[in-house]
Amino acid sequence: MTIVKIVLEVIVVIASILLTLLILMHKGKGGGLSDMFGGGLTQNAGTSGVAEKNLNRWTVIIALIWVAIIIALGLMTKFNIG
Repeated sequence: MTIVKIVLEVIVVIASILLTLLILMHKGKGGGLSDMFGGGLTQNAGTSGVAEKNLNRWTVIIALIWVAIIIALGLMTKFNIG
């Protein structure tokens, strides 16, 4: 394996963990699994609109990075690069 492929694999693992954490931080919309596991208890705490928008932005950015790296690793495997 080349250094590039190893670095990309490490980045995809870190991005996967970070993406999971970011998704879990989102406010539940109510009535779903988030309420079953205690999401309904935090409704009174509330979040600011700016914080929620920034959380959404970071989630989308990390998801796009994750997808791009997965595609790059797939192409490297397909064409035997690295």
